Amino acid sequence: MDWLDRVARLRQWSRDGVRAPHKPLLLLYALGRYQRDPGGAELLYSAVEGDLKRLLAEYGPVRATTPAYPFHHLVSDGVWEVRTDRGPGSPGSVVRELRASGAVGRLVPELRDALQREPSLLGRIARTLLDSHFPPSLHADLCDAVGLELDDAAGAPVPGGRRRRGSRMRESVLTAYEYRCAFCGYDGMIGTLPVGLEAAHVRWWAYGGPDDVENGLCLCSLHHKLLDQGVLGVGEGHRVLVSQRFVGRGSAAREQVLALAGRPLLGPQPGLSPVADAHRLWHARQVFQGEARPALQHQPQPQPELGSEPRAAPAP
Repeated sequence: MDWLDRVARLRQWSRDGVRAPHKPLLLLYALGRYQRDPGGAELLYSAVEGDLKRLLAEYGPVRATTPAYPFHHLVSDGVWEVRTDRGPGSPGSVVRELRASGAVGRLVPELRDALQREPSLLGRIARTLLDSHFPPSLHADLCDAVGLELDDAAGAPVPGGRRRRGSRMRESVLTAYEYRCAFCGYDGMIGTLPVGLEAAHVRWWAYGGPDDVENGLCLCSLHHKLLDQGVLGVGEGHRVLVSQRFVGRGSAAREQVLALAGRPLLGPQPGLSPVADAHRLWHARQVFQGEARPALQHQPQPQPELGSEPRAAPAP
């Protein structure tokens, strides 16, 4: 049985790019538990419900959801089984029934046997789930959240999936935005090499986002992470959105995040396409958290000094 192929094709409700990573999150959580204790990796629903709720709140869809849904429905994918005090089988996706019946879930015996025979399979399954449903900027945090330790940080090829063009995408996006963060203007370099600058997908690659400039932003590492976590977004007129749910009391949070509300994006350079409306609207509906803060009154952006030379592109 090709477990990677089965995992890559988890059945999920989907319409117009709507995110529904409930099953992948549960499976990643189960793999983390299995990795720590293969002999005791049964998950009592009432005991893990809180953990799963937190995962869904942080990494799941914007709309409210419940861990009861994947706990029951993952059974249909052939990787998960549920039993209750009454015997094998799930009582359904009603929370009170899962609690009252003592519902317990775990990886199916065939998958557990495969993991025992081939220990590296666990990491390859986890990387397939991460690449298929989440942007790379969130992979390390998500592994920490579910207790997974992966030996190889590189993503595994997704069976039947699209091929990435990451290096070409990065070069095109950073050039388009002249090697500075489109949100804050950070443009740090060591010699001729940019440091802390990344090409961010607005519509996630895992959900059909193309590897091109119209779906990309050059962002510093901080603002890339905040974009993917829904703290920041791109609004009408290509202005920065800041979520009302974000709370930062210190001066760094005020200067690096809250002060961005309503600020126009820096770039791209003339003649190149800004973020396409279809991609920024997908992000606004599927990733951005809640409502946007009102725009602040911004000071004019600093201009280069007279006579200064424009920055040359870093050497390849």
